[in-house]
Amino acid sequence: MNEVRRSPVFGKRKEPHTVIIARGDHIRHFTVRPWLAALVGSALCAIAIGYLGATSYLVLRDDLIGAASAHQARTHQAYEDRIAALRAQVDRITSRQLLDQRLMEERVGELMERQAQLARRQGRLAPVLERVRGETPPVPTPRPQIRADAAAAEAAEPTASPRAGTPPAALSAYAATAQASVPWPLRSGHAPSAADEADRLFVAINRSLSSIESEQLARIETLSQNADTAADTIAGALEQAGLSVEIEAKDGTGRGGPLLALGRDLPFESRVQELDETLARLETLKSEARRLPIAHPVPGAALTSRFGVRRDPLIGTPAHHSGLDFRAATGHPVRAAGAGTVVTAGWNGGYGRMVEIRHADGLTTRYAHMSKITVRKGQEVGPGTVIGKVGSSGRSTGPHLHYEVRRSGEAVDPAPYIRAGRKIAGLI
Repeated sequence: MNEVRRSPVFGKRKEPHTVIIARGDHIRHFTVRPWLAALVGSALCAIAIGYLGATSYLVLRDDLIGAASAHQARTHQAYEDRIAALRAQVDRITSRQLLDQRLMEERVGELMERQAQLARRQGRLAPVLERVRGETPPVPTPRPQIRADAAAAEAAEPTASPRAGTPPAALSAYAATAQASVPWPLRSGHAPSAADEADRLFVAINRSLSSIESEQLARIETLSQNADTAADTIAGALEQAGLSVEIEAKDGTGRGGPLLALGRDLPFESRVQELDETLARLETLKSEARRLPIAHPVPGAALTSRFGVRRDPLIGTPAHHSGLDFRAATGHPVRAAGAGTVVTAGWNGGYGRMVEIRHADGLTTRYAHMSKITVRKGQEVGPGTVIGKVGSSGRSTGPHLHYEVRRSGEAVDPAPYIRAGRKIAGLI
């Protein structure tokens, strides 16, 4: 039995419980202290809680492991999807760069071909232009300019091997842009590709080449029109003066021309051929005109007597004057009216000192009353060649030049020839 004791200070106090165990003659007793009971109870509670926790873990373990595995699988799949998307974008960018590079190489090849075509045209046109008097310098053929930044980028890291047959300088001019300017999936915005950046340059160069082609064609057209106009003017003036210049065909049939294969240069070649033929006609007309007596024998001299019937200056009766008289001072130079051969150079009766020149188309000219002769028989002379000096030899009343033009030995009026020569003087 537990005894209840009283404390003079705290009042009643319970005695600790005592457990007595009797077994036969043996009797044992244990005193159960309160703290020991609390310790044993706490231990039992901890064991119970641990048992319950372990049981719950074992029951719910499969669900937790499954949820963790599913979360890890979802995370891995999302990561793989992201990697695949990035790889796809990188592949698209690489493909675009390759396409841009190929496109640029093709465009550069086209530009080089057009440049070579312009060079061929210029080579074809140069000999024709040399035939034109007052030839202008040839039109320069532009070359694509090399960008300094692209050339430096190519020197540091070439983006692609040059295409066979394409100059490296041309490819470096349109090299791909630097790596920093390439659009990247993780980078916001889209920088223009190399082809996009070069488009404006290609367009500008194409316009420049087209402008040069147009200028070449326009120049050919202008030269052809000018040459044709000059040829028509010369032919018209000579025809008006009664001088016909026949331009014979080089072949017997009157037909022909160069063999021109069909191609993109056919319009240019046909125009150059037309210009060449027009210039050939003009040169023939010029050459023939120089052989005709159309120049003035004493430029600037006054006309004192015309061709035809007049009063004879010595006897005063009407007489036929077979030429033109030009008053000039003694010693004034007398010039050949056209290219030809001297057939007479000496004294000839009433003509005094006379020179006779045979020209083309059965024409001859006579220069009479000269004070001095400076050519000899059989000499070839050109238009404007000095053949003597003005004088008053023979049947003459004073210093002047008597000038005659004869066709097949018959005297004709020289005035129309001189007028024709004055009209086309700047053309021949």
